[in-house]
Amino acid sequence: MELITYLNFIKKKILIFFLILIFLIEFSLFLQNIFTIFILIQVLKTIIVVIPILIAVAFLTLFERKVMAAIQRRRGPNVVGLFGMLQPFADGLKLLIKETILPSKANQIIFIIAPILTIFLSFISWAIIPFNKYIVYSDINVGILYLFAVSSLGVYGIIMSGWSSNSRYAFLGTLRATAQMISYEVSIGLIIINVLLLVGSLNISLITESQKIIWFVFPLFPLFLLFYLSALAETNRPPFDLPEAEAELVAGYFVEYSAMGFAQFFLGENINIILMCYLIVIFFFGGWYSFFNLTFFYNSYFIDWIVLSFKLLILLFSFVWVRMTFPRYRYDQLMRLGWKIFLPLSLAFVVLNASIVICFNLL
Repeated sequence: MELITYLNFIKKKILIFFLILIFLIEFSLFLQNIFTIFILIQVLKTIIVVIPILIAVAFLTLFERKVMAAIQRRRGPNVVGLFGMLQPFADGLKLLIKETILPSKANQIIFIIAPILTIFLSFISWAIIPFNKYIVYSDINVGILYLFAVSSLGVYGIIMSGWSSNSRYAFLGTLRATAQMISYEVSIGLIIINVLLLVGSLNISLITESQKIIWFVFPLFPLFLLFYLSALAETNRPPFDLPEAEAELVAGYFVEYSAMGFAQFFLGENINIILMCYLIVIFFFGGWYSFFNLTFFYNSYFIDWIVLSFKLLILLFSFVWVRMTFPRYRYDQLMRLGWKIFLPLSLAFVVLNASIVICFNLL
């Protein structure tokens, strides 16, 4: 009798063990499915952000060439496709099928990694950029700090490309680009601090929401000018394109790159141009909010997109306009402008605005 009781007890324990085992297997499969769905959602969100950026960069090159042609009374691209609309795709195909040449004396591993790192950092900068009140990849509360961190890492791709090329021209272009980017990042950071003082938050969406009534370009107009000029220098745009000065450095830090290596640097640079223009719109021109305080402007997603796109196109046009209007600075003038004019002015505005906020208890 005791043996039968003991055997029944063992059977119950074995049954309980197998039930628990089956439950754990099913639960692990459930978690695996949840994780797979999460990964698929993130991949889909990434594709939704990356593809429009690539298309925007492609047509930015066409837009720039058309505007430059109009300023110089030329026709511009008008052969490939209707009004030259397919020219960016032809340029991309040309770079794709060209031969990739690796310099024999270069550090080839770093030489290959450098453009990949550059374009990767350019893409991940968009992770916290809001496209609308509800459309943002990751709406984190420390978005500005994330932006500072990613933008400061962008220097490493340039340093790696120039050093690994084992070329004096590329290395001199790297030194110029690195010094220039670091110099103007300081001013940009101090200017953004002034915006943060008015908002009281590091969330980029809240910065836009704070401009429903009045755009920050009006109370902070001198800082807008400083930010605009610093953005030109940060993205190596004329008249501050000293790292790529053709007369003395051929093409700057990416002079040894060809085919898709060159294309990745080109894409990264143009993505940063669009990003800087977008940040100007977000920080100073109210993002997707229009100048007129009309209710239907805030309830219509279509109108929001039109307003945002119009502001962005105006700023991109101004970047091209400046390129065709002003001569290139000397490098000593560029450094003097950054360290002796922009830095003291932006720092003085930080002290002034902080004093006003504290005195009138505006936070």
